[in-house]
Amino acid sequence: MTTGTACRAVVAGPGVRVRRTFAKLGGIVPRRRGLDRSGPRARAGADHDGGPRRTTPAGGVAVHRNAVAVARALREAGAEGEVVELAASTRTAGRTAQALGCPAGAVASGQVFLADGEPVLVLASGDHRVDVEATAAALGATELTRPKAPQVRAATGQPVAGVSPLGHPRRLRTVIDVDLLRYDVVWAAAGTPQAVFPTSFAELVRLCDAEPVRLT
Repeated sequence: MTTGTACRAVVAGPGVRVRRTFAKLGGIVPRRRGLDRSGPRARAGADHDGGPRRTTPAGGVAVHRNAVAVARALREAGAEGEVVELAASTRTAGRTAQALGCPAGAVASGQVFLADGEPVLVLASGDHRVDVEATAAALGATELTRPKAPQVRAATGQPVAGVSPLGHPRRLRTVIDVDLLRYDVVWAAAGTPQAVFPTSFAELVRLCDAEPVRLT
């Protein structure tokens, strides 16, 4: 954690923690398990995307249920990165990179597409646009289209701006941008526009059974 950035661990369920920042970020260094729980309690606020929040058993701290689901999925999969709820919105890869102090390309942008009508998850490097034709060819699909927001939520349980690689109602076929191999640490959304977690290309492949492809 860089100077001027405060953070603490919130116990969001049995064995599940979500880190919350309560100061303006100047960059984050990925932390592992065993976080410091010190610091003032964050006030429970409105949900980031209009849905309900979950209040922890300890009381006084609210954590979005999507972030809790992703944190639990990470723990169960043996991943070491922890979910961080940022103080500022990160609805785009550029904003996420600015908040975290990392290159935009190091953000794994989760995007849902319909491949011949079936939802698929594309994890794209945040510094370029997905080439629809190239991605359709990689998927072996005749048609690749972008679904509307309600379709994204139905497939993932998450809003468009917070689609995570995991924590969905059912496993989605997933492809991952090989350009993410440029970075040792990759950041991905954790189910809301303000929640992220640190990971790596290799770990995302393992977590999602993702197919490495070139998306540009």
